[in-house]
Amino acid sequence: MKKKSNFFRKYHKWIGIIISLFILLFTVSGIILNHRKIFSSIDVNRNYLPAELQYNNWNLAAVKSTLKLSEDSILVYGNIGIYLTNSDLSKFQDFNMGFPKGIDNRKIEKIYRTKHGELLASTIFGLYKYNNQWIKINNPAVDKRIVDIEEDDKGLILLTRSELIRTSDLKTFEVLELPNPIGYDNKIGLFKTIWVIHSGEIYGKAGKLIVDFFGIVFAIMAITGIIFFTFPSIIKRRKRNKKTAKTHLKAIKTSLNWHKKIGLSLGIFIFFTAFTGMFLRPPLLIPIANAKVAKIPFTELDAPSAWFDKLRRVIYKPENNTYYIATIEGLFYSDDNFSSELKQIPINVPLSVMGINVFEFNDNGRLLVGSFNGLFELDLHRNTFIDYITKKPYTVSSSRGGSPLGEHMAAGYSADFVEEIYFDYNNGLVNIDGGNFKAEMPSEIKQSRISLWNTSLEMHTARLFKFAFGELYILFIPLFGLSVLFVIISGSIVVIRQKRKKKKKKIKNE
Repeated sequence: MKKKSNFFRKYHKWIGIIISLFILLFTVSGIILNHRKIFSSIDVNRNYLPAELQYNNWNLAAVKSTLKLSEDSILVYGNIGIYLTNSDLSKFQDFNMGFPKGIDNRKIEKIYRTKHGELLASTIFGLYKYNNQWIKINNPAVDKRIVDIEEDDKGLILLTRSELIRTSDLKTFEVLELPNPIGYDNKIGLFKTIWVIHSGEIYGKAGKLIVDFFGIVFAIMAITGIIFFTFPSIIKRRKRNKKTAKTHLKAIKTSLNWHKKIGLSLGIFIFFTAFTGMFLRPPLLIPIANAKVAKIPFTELDAPSAWFDKLRRVIYKPENNTYYIATIEGLFYSDDNFSSELKQIPINVPLSVMGINVFEFNDNGRLLVGSFNGLFELDLHRNTFIDYITKKPYTVSSSRGGSPLGEHMAAGYSADFVEEIYFDYNNGLVNIDGGNFKAEMPSEIKQSRISLWNTSLEMHTARLFKFAFGELYILFIPLFGLSVLFVIISGSIVVIRQKRKKKKKKIKNE
């Protein structure tokens, strides 16, 4: 029994100290991730970050798409905001006037020019109209993130991640819930379920604050553990130098007391948070990526709509009066103005759980669909598709294994320049037909800062550590999670055994 006790005490101490710094980093980054709007004005200089987070050849979703205003005037937009350029991407003019401070406030989902010539921009925080500068338009959507803009004979269509909004004048808005798809079973993705549990979003803003609280509690446990570990050596040094150490002794006693109390009473909640976080990154993400489960009652997920946080893109084709909807769980269409259940496009094109980045019809009348699983051309008449990069039938690359990411990570696409190009998340600008078209990133754009929120995301997903661990960084989250689970369990065992030992000693003395 003593050996077991020593084992748990020993490894609880050493593993706890090793991961304590990361606990603090994950706590701070997690809180920032839960409150994006609050931190949206704060940016970080990319020069202080690893090379993987530096812009190079229009990578990292710098450009999502373009809008051609005239033969030699093209708007490029994405994570860099909006810039006006020419047909060969050689001249640039900043087009971000009017957006609030902070790069996060000018991350653009879509630029759209209406039939009346008005320019609209949808960002992650709302809708804007251009009138010498970008002016925000208030809309009634609960989710202010407008992911796409389209137009039909009734007016404008604004798509959020959960709803469709109609407006004819940008003053009055009608929020609609799309009809469920045929055969909808009221289930939701396991990945999404774990995601909202981990962040606390499953119970809305209150849930996020609760998770923030447990994060702070975990940080306190890490700090008190560091104090208990480091202060004894400090006390010895002070005693050798004949200095008082009363304050340090009191700090050790107080820290140990709180460390035990917090760990024993709230450890289960920290355990659960760490456990769910392990499944939000590969490799543990892979087995749950396509799994579905019943919705948890009395939560944000418990709604009759099938589309909570699933909608990504919309296209209206007046030729056949059909609406095409891209979601993270497949492609759907409505040919009766959403008056009946949505029908699924019967093409099993691979889509990333990270969402759809390209969704448009090309000059051949075929549908281009791009995500971090690749860029594909769909023939809706024959219900077939090809890999649009290789122009060959799609095959899963054996080198990717079970990764939810494809060999070609399509972050954007454009046919508005001298050659057809797509923007790979890692490699940047790529000529689809193997041409020689290249375009240097101007230093002004290349030095664009990264938002504190995105920096925190890189930290929280461990991608920030890739420079140190290489491709093995992908194992950091599961290993860190397992370490946290062990520290919580071992610490609880040590404290419980100590309590039992004291109790037995007390009974014996009586």
